[in-house]
Amino acid sequence: MPDDLPIRKIIHVDMDAFYASVAQMDNPELKGKPIAVGGGGKRGVISAASYEARKYGVKSAMAGRLAIKLCPELIFVKSNFERYKELSQKIRHIFYDYTDLVEPLSLDEAYLDVTENKKGNPSASLIAQEIRSRIFDEVGLTASAGISINKFIAKVASDYNKPNGQKTVNPEEVIPFLEDLSIRKFYGVGKVTAEKMYQKGIFTGKDLKAKSLEYLDENFGKSGRYYYYVVRGIHNSEVKPNRIRKSLAAERTFSENLSSEIFMLEKLDQIAEEVAKRLNKSKVAGKTITLKIKYSDFTLQTRSKTLPYFISEKSIILETAKNLLYQEKLNNSVRLLGISLSNLNTEISKKNALKTEEKTVSVQLKFDF
Repeated sequence: MPDDLPIRKIIHVDMDAFYASVAQMDNPELKGKPIAVGGGGKRGVISAASYEARKYGVKSAMAGRLAIKLCPELIFVKSNFERYKELSQKIRHIFYDYTDLVEPLSLDEAYLDVTENKKGNPSASLIAQEIRSRIFDEVGLTASAGISINKFIAKVASDYNKPNGQKTVNPEEVIPFLEDLSIRKFYGVGKVTAEKMYQKGIFTGKDLKAKSLEYLDENFGKSGRYYYYVVRGIHNSEVKPNRIRKSLAAERTFSENLSSEIFMLEKLDQIAEEVAKRLNKSKVAGKTITLKIKYSDFTLQTRSKTLPYFISEKSIILETAKNLLYQEKLNNSVRLLGISLSNLNTEISKKNALKTEEKTVSVQLKFDF
């Protein structure tokens, strides 16, 4: 095994149905009942669903009117992001008691590198168990965790014994674990990609591992290289305490479909103002403006323009978004508009990333997890 290959103990902590669980904790009468956060109203879309609701097939990003058909007893509750942020901060304070190498992915999940930790505990599994216990005792919510040698496997493992469980994949177990894993369980393989893999006879990690790098490159483009290495347990991305923001966006879903660009200008003005506020609050600027259009038939279209300079002013954002709107004829009536700014001045290059990914790894390593 190469001397310069980093060996890490990574924990991925994922809160269980976070938004829905917070609602149930704050409103005891909702405990044990199927609830959905968001999704109310004629055009509402669900942000999160409790486990009781998930049994009926209710899930995030589902239209509320479809969810109520699946689960007539479903209770809709409003989002409370201030409360989510408050509890998320408490949870992160617990993480920092163990390591400063914490990479939040969202309000309800994070990676922790505990290879060297503040408690001097050699067992990442015991640390994960202790963290989960503290979250329950100090915050009142349950969390699940995955523990392994890299972020990819830890992320996959955290979903293995949900809710309120954990899964450790020891170094010598990595390859058997990945070979037996359904391809749908691989982080980074979505529904469309999974269907494509099924058509090519790829159903498990073992099937994926049998394909050459050339085959995966040819059939899955730039993602092929990622699949080739992760199925071999190779994913050496470090836990980054200060994650670099790559884009900033705002969008609006309309109560009625809009059929004319003229009616959309007022909405674009509001969205551009929100984007500018977020940019100024974050003290960042960007060069690439993207207009997102979701039509009434749920098809999605994006139109982008990259400027030769960094901007954060509402007037320029709005003017560019208008030009993108008028760039070509709309395909249908519109249910959602969004504006995002990317190519930000906070981005940093990831040189040598591919070289790091391509190193071989020995899974026979004896490592106390």
